[in-house]
Amino acid sequence: MTSIESRIRSLGDELPPNVRLVAVSKFHPASRIREAYDTGQRVFGENRVQELVEKQPQLPPDAEWHFIGSLQRNKVKLIVPFIACIHSLDSERLMLEIERQAAEINRVVPCLLELHVAQEESKSGFLPDECRKFLAEGRWRDCPHIRISGIMGMATFTDDETQIRKEFRLLKSLFEEFKADYFAESPSFKEISMGMSDDYPIAVEEGSTMLRIGSLIFGARGRGILKMEG
Repeated sequence: MTSIESRIRSLGDELPPNVRLVAVSKFHPASRIREAYDTGQRVFGENRVQELVEKQPQLPPDAEWHFIGSLQRNKVKLIVPFIACIHSLDSERLMLEIERQAAEINRVVPCLLELHVAQEESKSGFLPDECRKFLAEGRWRDCPHIRISGIMGMATFTDDETQIRKEFRLLKSLFEEFKADYFAESPSFKEISMGMSDDYPIAVEEGSTMLRIGSLIFGARGRGILKMEG
């Protein structure tokens, strides 16, 4: 059993059945992603469009690709034909571009509202009040080729578990608020994408339905190492 296989099986045994695992494969070659696929993992997350479009044809067609990074509008058209979920819908302008490109090929693209609740300024996403305003203005209702399926967020990178738990609880409360106010009749609005390799146990306790885990599965890997390995 390979290390990737053992890690995926261990996570599968640990996670509740309602929590999906997104194996974050950024900076890892397709050969290592294939190891995860052969273990039974089907959902993979990438945060760079160029890397994603290079890897996608190298995996079998039932591999499910999620985009988890900041998405530039001029690259939306490259992933819309196959992407299973965009976790980083963080502006009206991005929403309108996804709608435009998805309409071109008559496809509905599931998207998550990215929320910024962490202390780091470097993290992206709607601030809670910005997202409330975005939803209240209602232009998303005029985008039939986008399905808003939930929310995504990251906790502060810290050893303070109290802080992490507080931010995950805020994400869960925002999900419940938006569900009640705008998506009560939408069964597809159900995802809370929160939790990564360092904090996923807390995220699961606080209501995550989707974990984005990379280094715990594939090991640490930097961009430079990947280039050296080709």
